[in-house]
Amino acid sequence: MKILMVLTSHDKLGDTGKKTGFWLEEFAAPYYVFKDAGAEVTLASPKGGQPPLDPSSDADDAQTDATKRFKGDKAAQDQLAHTVVLSTVSEEGFDAVFYPGGHGPLWDLAEDADSIKLIETFAADDRPIAAVCHAPAVFRHPKGADGKPLVAGKTVTGFTNTEEDAAGLTDVVPFLVEDMLKANGGTYEKGADWASFVVTDGTLVTGQNPASSEAAARKLLGLL
Repeated sequence: MKILMVLTSHDKLGDTGKKTGFWLEEFAAPYYVFKDAGAEVTLASPKGGQPPLDPSSDADDAQTDATKRFKGDKAAQDQLAHTVVLSTVSEEGFDAVFYPGGHGPLWDLAEDADSIKLIETFAADDRPIAAVCHAPAVFRHPKGADGKPLVAGKTVTGFTNTEEDAAGLTDVVPFLVEDMLKANGGTYEKGADWASFVVTDGTLVTGQNPASSEAAARKLLGLL
């Protein structure tokens, strides 16, 4: 069982002068769900190497069992520091792909041609695709076999407008995940803000927020 995890390489939070990147819990929790299930996990990012960590996700109040486990896991830290360049990754041989969130994907992965192609290939092969929190931004441009947006007619979730508003970044982000999914014809559903909420539609798995990352990973595993 081989799973590809694709992380962001983008570290600038718009014009705020602040840093962003991937959200630690949204990487660590799924990573260990997959590893503990015996999966072979490959980590990739647009630029390769160490992906930028959103500093907010490293704060004391954002720590979980999975992030604490990661902090003590030298092998996992080393693997994360050496992500492979996404453009060099062949989708052949992978059983599923998982996109952790954080605000970074809104800027790079949402527009990345290699990511778009990867998602379209997985979708055409009916191989499971999962994205959590801001990572459903990666569904902005991929199309299905019918030429329509990949999420058109599918039930999906992602970071809510109200959660973005609570984060104070509605006017900073290039687009709102909830609005984009709806504009692309997705049937958008959500749970309570900040609570775990995951939607599966066929081989597409989406999670609403950081709290949804472990559940989303387990749903993806269940499809394999």
